[in-house]
Amino acid sequence: MDKKAETTERFEAPPVSHREQNVIIGGVLLAMLLAALDQTIVAPALPTIGAALGHADYLPWVVTAYLLMATAMAPLYGKISDLYGRRRTIFGAIFVFLVGSVVSALAPNMLVLILGRACQGLGGGGLFTLSQTVIADLVPPRERAKYAAWISGTWAVASIAGPLLGGYFAEHLHWSLIFWINLPLGAAAVLVLSEPLKKIGVASREHKLDLVGAGLLVVATSLLLLALNWGGETFSWGSIEVIGAFVLAVVFFALFGWRVTSAREPLVSLEILRNAIVLTATTSMFLAQAAAIGTSVYLPIYLQHHVGLSVSESGTALLGLLLGTVGGATISGRLVARITHYRRIAVFGALLSIFGYVVFAWQAETAPLWLIEVLAVFTGAGTGMTFPIATISVQNAVTKAHLGVATGVLTFLRSLGGALGVAVLGAVALSFGLPLASEGTRNAVRTSVDTARPFAAMFFVAAIIMVLALVAILSMTEKPLMGREERDAE
Repeated sequence: MDKKAETTERFEAPPVSHREQNVIIGGVLLAMLLAALDQTIVAPALPTIGAALGHADYLPWVVTAYLLMATAMAPLYGKISDLYGRRRTIFGAIFVFLVGSVVSALAPNMLVLILGRACQGLGGGGLFTLSQTVIADLVPPRERAKYAAWISGTWAVASIAGPLLGGYFAEHLHWSLIFWINLPLGAAAVLVLSEPLKKIGVASREHKLDLVGAGLLVVATSLLLLALNWGGETFSWGSIEVIGAFVLAVVFFALFGWRVTSAREPLVSLEILRNAIVLTATTSMFLAQAAAIGTSVYLPIYLQHHVGLSVSESGTALLGLLLGTVGGATISGRLVARITHYRRIAVFGALLSIFGYVVFAWQAETAPLWLIEVLAVFTGAGTGMTFPIATISVQNAVTKAHLGVATGVLTFLRSLGGALGVAVLGAVALSFGLPLASEGTRNAVRTSVDTARPFAAMFFVAAIIMVLALVAILSMTEKPLMGREERDAE
């Protein structure tokens, strides 16, 4: 019965014109850009901020506070939007984000700045989730993947423009402009979205929110991310602080699991958690993001301290990875509407990425710059091709009433995967004696590197992670994608 219900559900688009649809998508991508920029724009300005506010030893928390809250809040925003509608929820997220921006810009000391960044993360987590959810409301799964290139492009713009703007503001103007710039962007997003979003209705009429479950998930996620951020840098992996954070995270995740099974209306329904497609697709996204983000953090270190590029040159060389990711997502999005067995796109992408990482590991000692750029494009394109497939598979596997929370779970695991990837590859580097700088200045190494062995090991581990992602993709059931008119065949 459940299978029959799943396969016969038809996509019903809200009553918006093609022009209004494009306006809404442009607006939500602008909102996503807000949140994405604030993950990249702060790092170059951290030394200036530390000199201005003092207590430079707390600078890592300027980055960590945002990451913790943005990741932990993603599933909660998805649930809220399912219950109360996308428009009110996304406007609430923008408001919270802008309040955090004002607090950060006016911060008289480091503690207030960290609190402001945490407030930004409270809103930013919603912007990540809701942007993809709103697009899913407007576009059927069969056509949805082509918009993944727009999402990847937004992240690429943030990855490139963020560090440039952050460095320029801090060096030539004032560091607070990093946060003030969010106000006109946020106002523009609200103005663009205000009217057309009224036409997107509420998916669920049962106004119940499991606040206890939400609290348990936020605490568990925060503890896990703290352990991953502390391990190997602030404290050793075997320290009582890191082990204690991991143990407490397991305890709170167990409590959250108990709450899911016992609450009348849990934050994440058992229907979603038991869905095999959701499980395998989110696992593949989690693993692919771990490899992608870990590589983007440590590839510049390899370029600077083994290949011999300057900081600015290594940043430019990183464009191959970013452009490859955008290109892979674009190709994947265009092929989905033309290929019945769309899972094969993700399989090919994962194989391409694995090939790139293996050659990276094999040639790390002697690879010329041109080969490094080609391999960066290969690995980026491979992971880029997997992301849209995972997203549309999850969204196509659930009913409209669960669309927001399912997308929130996917966003949550994607962010968590990125944090895990950085931690795992960093642990590999440290095991080879490669001394990395602390968070916020990860593009620096305290001593020169005479061998490429640590980097070869990191690339090999990234390949293993992508092999696991490939296993998850191969395990994923291929459910026919819904179109605008026809019902899916059983």
